[in-house]
Amino acid sequence: MENLLQLIKDSGLPGIIILAMGVAALALIIERVKVLYFDYAIKADEFLAQIKTLILNDKIDDAITFCASNDKAPLPHVVKGVLERSDRDDEGIYQGLDIALSEVIPNLGKRLGYLAMLSNVATLVGLLGTITGLIAAFEAVSYADPAQKQALLSKGISMAMNTTAMGLTVAIPVLIVYAFLHARQNHLLEQISEQSTKVVDMLTTRHYQPFESEGT
Repeated sequence: MENLLQLIKDSGLPGIIILAMGVAALALIIERVKVLYFDYAIKADEFLAQIKTLILNDKIDDAITFCASNDKAPLPHVVKGVLERSDRDDEGIYQGLDIALSEVIPNLGKRLGYLAMLSNVATLVGLLGTITGLIAAFEAVSYADPAQKQALLSKGISMAMNTTAMGLTVAIPVLIVYAFLHARQNHLLEQISEQSTKVVDMLTTRHYQPFESEGT
């Protein structure tokens, strides 16, 4: 703990800024992991099998109720929006799908872009601290009193190295986690699109009878 406090002290203002960004990124990561991996998680195949059974038995109201009981996840929310328009023509059903998707897609990527931004800015602030520290070191060599030159030179170099290290320490893990969260977001989006399209297909074809040739 003392070493961390000393590191922050040696890094100066850039170090404090990087630390603040690291805390903000950690809070954002915890919130996004909770949402994308837990709140939005659902066994899609089991869910769709239940919906399919209800649709084939013409129990649309029960299917809507079933979706409403799982409405926290985006897939049931989208399917519910489709089912609520099941009494309309095909265009109306597809419109219901578009509306429902437009409601859930922004929530999938909500605040996720800030992680990439924090990673990049932490690196840049670390670079700024490096430059600032080197400037201080060069000034110490050029203008400082000989008795203080060594101390000021060491302080400037220490600031330069520490801010670089802090910036990369924050940026690298945040960027890695962002990649995993972005992949999870895309997986959920693909899952929602695929499963909801199957529901639309069931609704638009359930009243059609197969063609029977004459004499059969």
